[in-house]
Amino acid sequence: MELSKIYETQKEHLKKTLASLRRDFSTIRSGRVSVSVLDNIKVDYYGTPTPLSQVATVLLNDATTISITPWEKPMLKAIEHSIGSANIGVNPNNDGESVKLFFPPMTTEQRKEGAKQAKSMGDKSKIAIRNIRKEANDKIKKLEKEKEITEDIAKKAYDEVQKITDEGVKQVDNAVKEKEAEILKI
Repeated sequence: MELSKIYETQKEHLKKTLASLRRDFSTIRSGRVSVSVLDNIKVDYYGTPTPLSQVATVLLNDATTISITPWEKPMLKAIEHSIGSANIGVNPNNDGESVKLFFPPMTTEQRKEGAKQAKSMGDKSKIAIRNIRKEANDKIKKLEKEKEITEDIAKKAYDEVQKITDEGVKQVDNAVKEKEAEILKI
């Protein structure tokens, strides 16, 4: 295995870590409600836990209201129950046709909690990035041990792996800063 392949693998894993972080961020509520707050909700669809988006149309009516219209009328109760037990901070309102969620404006406390959640998610991503660095360094160590590369080349390779790691950490920090600003903006 050559060094460029190690760097490519590391960069690929970093991309996936950042994409995962952004997906996680979409579940945190900011000032404007997003339908992604419902992404993790599963509905009992004839005995099978099914993502809400696969049994109903989910629409954002305005900055604080989401309406969920099931494709099958009997699903109304199951959707209402799933949302109620998901503890997303609102009670579902069933009007016989659809379920509406009215989100109150976020309190300062909720905003701070959301920012704290974002920071925690960022920290988990940094841990993942450090694990990716360790994997890359282990591969370099193995190449050096098997005399496929010299000590000098190994030293340069470790530096390159560290550079890639630093760039990934910087991207995570920037993403966390952006999300915190979005959450704390009134």
